[in-house]
Amino acid sequence: MKSMIDIYELLKQYGTYIYTTDRLGDLMLMEDEIRELYKANVLEPRDFQTAMLLIRQEASRLQLEKKG
Repeated sequence: MKSMIDIYELLKQYGTYIYTTDRLGDLMLMEDEIRELYKANVLEPRDFQTAMLLIRQEASRLQLEKKG
């Protein structure tokens, strides 16, 4: 997993599509879904950590853009 597109594709594999008009809200929903997949032992720890890192980096980037 190297980008947000990879996370979208991962979620699609499990029937989860997240598209709203609020990008930051989408990221929060994605984080919740990734966490649930990990709790269900569907994701490996490495994939979970990578996905969470990418989501949080994207959220930080969006918040910085919003301020600036």
